[in-house]
Amino acid sequence: MLTVETIRKIRLAIHRDGKTIRETVRDLGVSRNTVRKVIRSQQTAFTYRRSTQPRPVLAAFVERLEQALEEDKKLSKRQRRSSIVLFEQLQAEGYTGGYDSVRRYVRGWRKRQSELPAEVFIPLVFDPGEAFQFDWSHELVEMAGVPVKVKVAHLRLCHSRHFLVVAYPRETQEMVFDAHMCAFEFFGGVCRRGIYDNLKTVVNKVLSGKERNFNDRFGQLCSHYLFEPTACTPAAGWEKGQVENQVGLVRRRFFVPPPKVKDYAELNEMLKDRCLQWAKSHPHPSLEGQSVWHAYEAERPHLIALQPRFDGYAERPAGVSPSSLVRFDGNRYSVQNAHVGSSVQMRVYAERIRVVFEGKLIGDHPRHFGRGKTIFDPWHYLPALERKPGALRNGAPFKHWDLPQALGRIGEQLQSRYADWDRQYVGILQAVPLYGLEAVEAACGKALGMGTFSKELVLNLLNRSLDDTAAAPIAPPEHLLLKSPPIADCQRYDRLLQGVRHAPQ
Repeated sequence: MLTVETIRKIRLAIHRDGKTIRETVRDLGVSRNTVRKVIRSQQTAFTYRRSTQPRPVLAAFVERLEQALEEDKKLSKRQRRSSIVLFEQLQAEGYTGGYDSVRRYVRGWRKRQSELPAEVFIPLVFDPGEAFQFDWSHELVEMAGVPVKVKVAHLRLCHSRHFLVVAYPRETQEMVFDAHMCAFEFFGGVCRRGIYDNLKTVVNKVLSGKERNFNDRFGQLCSHYLFEPTACTPAAGWEKGQVENQVGLVRRRFFVPPPKVKDYAELNEMLKDRCLQWAKSHPHPSLEGQSVWHAYEAERPHLIALQPRFDGYAERPAGVSPSSLVRFDGNRYSVQNAHVGSSVQMRVYAERIRVVFEGKLIGDHPRHFGRGKTIFDPWHYLPALERKPGALRNGAPFKHWDLPQALGRIGEQLQSRYADWDRQYVGILQAVPLYGLEAVEAACGKALGMGTFSKELVLNLLNRSLDDTAAAPIAPPEHLLLKSPPIADCQRYDRLLQGVRHAPQ
């Protein structure tokens, strides 16, 4: 490669000293072509660039290296891998070339990327009641003294910029439904369109362009509240930039430092209050002289009227185990034991678990979010107790059974007096589906007052109360009552007798 010093000596020898090309070649030890190139070009420096860079060893790993660089491009600079780290990873995959080849390629790739034109974002404008945006974020809180990462749903009205955030333990479909219902009730209406990422709980399949195959249950939510769902283009978060920016704002203002709360109910009440305070105290970014709250009050008449609350459950199939339990999310819930071995449908809500068989509710429990818990309803196992009354002593469903006071005391008295107390007590419990819990509790209270404790007495009292109810007088309807009751008049009979002729004897 010609250096600037060699070029200078050639130019001085030819143009200043008047030497010939042959003399210059002899004195400087360069080729005739080099001398001619310098004289003809009139340049004082030359650069050499290869049109193609030969990489006989690296060529087989270029695709893998570019894939790693593309992955790093989405990360912050502190998290990107250096050239030496990429070199070592390629070595682990079989690369036998030198580090310099990798370093040069990485440097060239990054330089080409920096020369690409910057992406242009077009500001979006929305009419009142036109659209809302939805997104998730993960935040840290201190709940019951323990650090917890919660999933926070964000819903934002695009015109007024009013928003609501709701925290949940999971980022599942039933939580999506509950967040929408809470937000619509908070806003007092619904926009005509909702803008989403391509969430798995919302979109089953991304088709060409803006076409999406939306989840059926999510489609029912949209149909119920009369709004049209719109999914963003993949990797085009600017299409819902308002809620994307809101995530950072809420994190800095609402979750730094992490709030200390007792449970999710307290956390969500606090978040609702802060959303209201924010709307009333901050100016609208594009409507001069108006706060977010004033813009929301002007937008509210343009919202679609709120419909009755949607039955926001996600449906899951399940099988009933021999212990009359169904499993969901690491926990087990009891159902009526007549359905052991059946295939049932679980309707999963944000706060409840309901189990349905052929449209009939056979189990209803508060939802638990830990793992390894078994949630029993002892009444589900009442039919089994008729065949196995001994299970009342140590059966897991009957531990810590919260029964009405009189019914519980009858059980304690029977246990202390009779060897077959469990069979007698089961007989009393089985009267609950027939007479109702209140009637059985009242009969047990009467038996305790009489100082006599037995199944026969309680059932007799129940039957007597039923007979008393049946023998109660029935009052006729008001429209059948006599308005003018008849009055007895014996003189009418006497007058009739006077006009009667008797036959001779």
